[in-house]
Amino acid sequence: MNKKRRAIIAANEVSELKTYTLGGYPQKVLIEGRNRSNPIVIFLHGGPGSPIPFNEGCRGLFPEITDQFIMVYWDQLGCGINNHVIDESFTIDCFVNMTIDLIRQIRDEYPDNKINIFGMSWGSILAAKVATIVPELIHRIVIFGQVLKELAFNNEVFEALEKSKMPGKYKDKLNFMKESSALNYENVTALFKWINRYTEGYMSKKGGRPPFGPIIRGIITSPDYSMKDFKAIIKNGYAKNRSLTNELIAIDLSETLEAISVPYLILQGDTDIVTSTKMISNFVETVNNSNLHYQLVDNSGHIPSSRGMEAIINTGFGFFT
Repeated sequence: MNKKRRAIIAANEVSELKTYTLGGYPQKVLIEGRNRSNPIVIFLHGGPGSPIPFNEGCRGLFPEITDQFIMVYWDQLGCGINNHVIDESFTIDCFVNMTIDLIRQIRDEYPDNKINIFGMSWGSILAAKVATIVPELIHRIVIFGQVLKELAFNNEVFEALEKSKMPGKYKDKLNFMKESSALNYENVTALFKWINRYTEGYMSKKGGRPPFGPIIRGIITSPDYSMKDFKAIIKNGYAKNRSLTNELIAIDLSETLEAISVPYLILQGDTDIVTSTKMISNFVETVNNSNLHYQLVDNSGHIPSSRGMEAIINTGFGFFT
């Protein structure tokens, strides 16, 4: 860890790795901020099981955020520093309850601070659901890549893959899926892989590579992460789980988002077909909810490009102030 990072950490009034019981499981949570009186942002990462770009190995890495906010970095149960086997008994509501437990315990320790949530992809599901359960505890919410419904298995994805340079043998499989309406774990998993490989749904070519290199190097040299924790960012307790994916296939958050009663900003990359930007844009335009806000992020896909990260830092965190 270099001197600059050590100095950033030393200057923070709040910089601690704590253990909370969330959903009945002891879990480590990193809390970091320059001033104890600053607003709080709880980060809900994607995946499930993908704690990037913000995780508990990020102490001292984001002074542009932690100078203004107290960041709560939580590697959700099953990955990173909280690696744990996620068997078929786990449901989305299990993680919603863990999130509520975290919010309540942060509120108890910081009774006078505003609590905000920033979620990405899978984290948007948790954010939307907790916002309708405990809205009195939440000031504002920002999302990058909002889940709505019909993940992967929809005409927009089919058309994009049909127009892509995907090999003919896969296009034959795609046509079979489409014609048979075979909505199941295997087919949706294949669709996500094809989106990643043959379209810009995950990653935009024009937006610049996300700054994950410096982040990864920072995580490797973290004072909190072991190499075992680092490996569990990718290969972790979700490896054999199907229950959560099966729920994701069937999810429809339309009614949940219609009921949102706190200010809620959705940032969407313009090439994102994983959580369809077209679908989200149309939904926000037509739903009668003044709390829902939408902003298009040019040259970014579902995974934030360099432009996407700029939008998160400037527009997203700016929404909290």
